[in-house]
Amino acid sequence: MLNGGKSGGARSGIEGAIAWLPTLLRGRPCTRADIVRQPRTRQAQMLWLVIVDASASTRRHQALSQAKGLLAQLFDDAYRQRARLALLTASGSGARWQHHGLKAGAALQPWLDGLGAGGGTPLSDAIEQAGDWLNKRQKRYPGEIQRVLIITDGRVREVPAASGFACPSLLIDIERGPIRLGRAVEIAQRLGAQYRHIDGL
Repeated sequence: MLNGGKSGGARSGIEGAIAWLPTLLRGRPCTRADIVRQPRTRQAQMLWLVIVDASASTRRHQALSQAKGLLAQLFDDAYRQRARLALLTASGSGARWQHHGLKAGAALQPWLDGLGAGGGTPLSDAIEQAGDWLNKRQKRYPGEIQRVLIITDGRVREVPAASGFACPSLLIDIERGPIRLGRAVEIAQRLGAQYRHIDGL
């Protein structure tokens, strides 16, 4: 899946640092050959759009806290790969943009430190906004390589009706605890996204 999408795929380096998002988009790595390394040169700009479910339910069993650790690693990875980041949070009554195509760097840390959970789960709104924004951006930057990462516990009233994105996407399920609804799997299937549970990363 890493090499899919209408913008093409990233080339793998041999000695570069591990590129975690592209690696996970290919599936859970089992051998060294499954790990994607940071390319030494880059032919096209990369954009990672991250949708973070920060609804009240993600406070359970420290789900959001664990997700923030994953995001810190992702931001570091994006910085090393010189990828741009777009951040969209889903909480309260609607989705809210935090950054649009920002270069990864230290400026993201205060936002990550202050990220809290509360309210409902407007995931459908976030997915719809993200799809529209990506389509417009693709027309403006046709050579850009886009990727989507969705972090959610899947505790929504209705599974989003959106059919997915025009680029590779990965959903990381952060639902934890002894009783799990398991809706994140269905959301990933609806969006045509790769699925991973955070406990297995």
